[in-house]
This record gives sequence, structure tokens and C-alpha cells, in this order.
Amino acid sequence: MKLATFERSGEARLGAVLGERRLVDLNRAAAALARSRGVPNPVERAAASVPSDATAFLALGRPAFEAAREALDHVEALAEEAAERELLALALAATKLLPPVPRPPKILCVARNYAEHAREAGLELTEIPMVFARFTNTLVGDGGAIIAPRVSEQLDWEGELAVVIGKGGGHIARGDALSHVAGYSIFNDVTVRDYQFRVTQYTAGKNFRASGPCGPYLVSADELGDAQALEITTTVNGEVKQSASTADMLFDVPALIEHISEWIDLEPGDVIATGTPAGVGFKRSPPEFLRAGDSVAVTISGLGTLANTVVAE
Repeated sequence: MKLATFERSGEARLGAVLGERRLVDLNRAAAALARSRGVPNPVERAAASVPSDATAFLALGRPAFEAAREALDHVEALAEEAAERELLALALAATKLLPPVPRPPKILCVARNYAEHAREAGLELTEIPMVFARFTNTLVGDGGAIIAPRVSEQLDWEGELAVVIGKGGGHIARGDALSHVAGYSIFNDVTVRDYQFRVTQYTAGKNFRASGPCGPYLVSADELGDAQALEITTTVNGEVKQSASTADMLFDVPALIEHISEWIDLEPGDVIATGTPAGVGFKRSPPEFLRAGDSVAVTISGLGTLANTVVAE
């Protein structure tokens, strides 16, 4: 299933992509299905089984995905005009997408997880995953604007695979790790390099306003398949800057989950950005940085394309 959070009347709501051009409001669809079956209190039943909030939905686990699939099938069986009239489906191209999980409990980012990227940056490989935190209010959805800060001219791109946690827990064994994954998305860990490297920790350089594009979708783990066999491509103004495979990760998804859960409990909706491959701007000769007016896109096979423009602060 391909999930997306979208904005409707100023509210964030959870949807699922139907075909190539429609987005179904899953909560409304679940209520419509319950109503068609004569279920009492259909709105309340839908709120409990298919919440409109992504984090609440993920916390319910497999039953929520099963109920969402039923709701999606119900809309698919309706005439397109009827679905639109009942506000169950929208035109995907005309819908504002938000990050798939707009308010994740945690955003955990991994540094130096591709050997070639570590080499290009002149940094040593680490024996365990190197993890830093991002803040939720830095997130930007697909099509949203990345802000080029007025205090720096060193805004850089970092295309990455994002893991979204479905089942929480601590001390998760490697062999069980993938059962805790709800799905995957795309992350662009946009970085302000001078703020990152003028100190010994990354917090400021990784947490500027509107610097964390994520999306466009959350593709369920069962639909995506092997997360370690995906191609990542980042382009700036149509020119390829990064091209790699997730097979090149030094620490794969199970290893990251096992390591992180040793020291903090993972929660439904947590996002793990798994690191960027070689090809970032600050190590090019001469260095290249994002400017207002630029377009940056990250494409990952099976997940789509996350595209954003850059605007001046």
C-alpha cells in the first residue's frame, strides 16, 4: 500500500494512492464502508480502526492496514464520480502532500553509512552506526520549499532512504528488526555545511528551518520488498549528482534498528534516515551548493520521487 498524508481544509489527513492519479481519504472511506454495511456509529468506528492521523494509524499495526485495504477496495469499486461526490477520493496531482508522517515521535539520522561518501568527505568509517537527531518541525513535504538560510551559502543535498517504524520496542534483535518496519519513504537530509562542521556535533547544521524534505509516500514494507536493493538518484536542476544502491550501506536496515533500539525505545511513526551516498556538493571541485530557484529531486526505485524547490529565507 502506498500511503500519503495530505492537506484538506487546513487539516492533515491520511490517504492511500489508488491507481496513478487518485488519492483516497482512508478515514472517510472506512466510514463509508461501515455505513454501507449498516454498522452503527460508522464515523466513530472509522476513527477507531483507520485514524486520519498517520502516527495513530501506524500504532494500530496490521489491523489498521487490513481495514485500510478494505476501505480502499470499497472506493475502487465505486464509480469515480460517486467517490468524488462523497469526498472519498481526490485528484492526486491537485493535492498538497505533507510528509508521510507529519509529526514523527523521533527522526534519527545516520552519518557515514556509505563508504564512498565517507571517503569523499575525508572522514573515517565508524565501527558502529553514527546517529544524530533531527527535529520534527524541520520537515517539508513533496513539492514544498526548502529554505536557503540568510546566514549561510553552504546549503547541500543528501538523498537517503527513510525507514518508518510500525511496531515499537527496545533491544530489538537483528532477526526481528524488519517486523518492526511499517514501510519506507525518501528523505533529503539537506545540510548547512559551515554550521555542521564548525563544531563537533551536527545539530545546528542538520536542523535549519524547512531543511528536511520527506515523501512523497510511505510505501508499506510488503509492497516494497527488499530495502537493500534500491537505486538512489539525486538530481539538481535535472543534473545527476548522486547515484548509488542501498546495497552499498555499511549498516543495513536491521543493523540500524538493532543498534538504535539498544539505547532508546523505538515508537510507531519514528523515521530513520539511513545515510547518504557519495556525490554531495561540498566535496565537489569546485564545491557546489543549493541556491534559491534550484530544483532538487531524490528518486528511489519503488518509492517514487521527492521533488522540492529552493527559496530564499
